[in-house]
Amino acid sequence: MKSKEMKESAEFIEARLQEKPTIGLILGSGLGVLADEIENPVVIPYKSVPHFPESTVSGHKGQLVAGRLEGKQVIAMQGRFHFYEGYRMDQVTFPVRVMKLLGVEKLLVTNAAGGINEQFEPGNLMLIEDHINNMGTNPLIGPNDEEIGPRFPDMSQAYNRELLEHARKCAEDLNLAIQQGVYVGNTGPTYETGAEVRMLRTLGGDAVGMSTVPEVIVAAHMGIKVLGISCISNMAAGILDQPLSHQEVIETTERVRQDFLSFVKQIVNTLP
Repeated sequence: MKSKEMKESAEFIEARLQEKPTIGLILGSGLGVLADEIENPVVIPYKSVPHFPESTVSGHKGQLVAGRLEGKQVIAMQGRFHFYEGYRMDQVTFPVRVMKLLGVEKLLVTNAAGGINEQFEPGNLMLIEDHINNMGTNPLIGPNDEEIGPRFPDMSQAYNRELLEHARKCAEDLNLAIQQGVYVGNTGPTYETGAEVRMLRTLGGDAVGMSTVPEVIVAAHMGIKVLGISCISNMAAGILDQPLSHQEVIETTERVRQDFLSFVKQIVNTLP
């Protein structure tokens, strides 16, 4: 995606905002309810933004919501784009690049994920400490614009350690039991087989999903600090010996809605 297109998208959005956002939010399946908490919201449908793709997945509203959340100026993606929808990687990650141009310094990325770690339970919230890119590609493949980011970006702290520690402290303050682990990004749209889940566990994965990894790679490329949270919506294939469905994902995220809202709002509220 060319920098000219990024600037055109950013200028279109900026013209509709009252204040510059410093925090970006990407809200995954069933987790878009957080955007409803934003005060004095400016709502911008993706289809109205130049060069933006459109979200096609159930549970994703497909709009940007900007305004104040817990006293901070934020811009939220109420629904994201996925590689499995047929979009190119540069399209999937395009909104992250636009957020950077709008002034976003910190990005809170959320998703619904299948639990690989057998100590997890559906409904757990997991802080992402690292990820495994199992998508077979990378959003940075192709020509690199040095003005945007380095050719070979460091990924050793793609998930910012200070933000991780901050989130852990917020969970303690709320008496909220949370997990922490490694997220594996697969392409989807199929759920994993039992054999694939056993493989991913051997590789060190704790949760698996079909998003997040591309956005985080691009955020790292542009110097945005990232905090990742997975809602463990179901146990991955072969653990409970039952079929998996998107409906189960939405039902579980609905059940943990209050914990999720309280947790993220506390994180945003106490960010320096």
